[in-house]
Amino acid sequence: MDRAALIPWTQVRNWSCKACGNCCVGYRVPLKIEEFVKVGRLYGPNVIEYGVGKVYLKNKKNGRCVFQNPLMGRWICTLQGTKPTACRLFPFRIHNKPVYKKGDTASINFQGKRYYLYMDPDCQGVETGHPSPRFKDDIVPEIMSIGIGLPVKQKFTTSK
Repeated sequence: MDRAALIPWTQVRNWSCKACGNCCVGYRVPLKIEEFVKVGRLYGPNVIEYGVGKVYLKNKKNGRCVFQNPLMGRWICTLQGTKPTACRLFPFRIHNKPVYKKGDTASINFQGKRYYLYMDPDCQGVETGHPSPRFKDDIVPEIMSIGIGLPVKQKFTTSK
């Protein structure tokens, strides 16, 4: 699936999950070894697919994740409580180097290290503009903490 250009976090006014389902169509969700073991143990081998040196959540024939289901006009993930890190991070993308060579405004210092934070424009919850205090002070620190592996219970970066 062809994806549009990533948006640097400094060009995002706000974000909230709209349960639109775009996050779970056309993506291959990589699993860390502990996520692979947990999901495989709880749901069996039919929800996992294997790539070269990686393990992924399986997608249905239509490209949608096997764990995403419609409920009252919204798309709901049935992996709550065991959601892989890649899913917890979407639509945020954390990189160690800038994606764009010229004019990249995605730089962020977090826990004494420089990262580059972007948003996937396929997410309907992304509102572009100057970062709001809620986005800058609540959402960005939470997603960065999740991204670097700190134990965080999602409050601002998940569906309500």
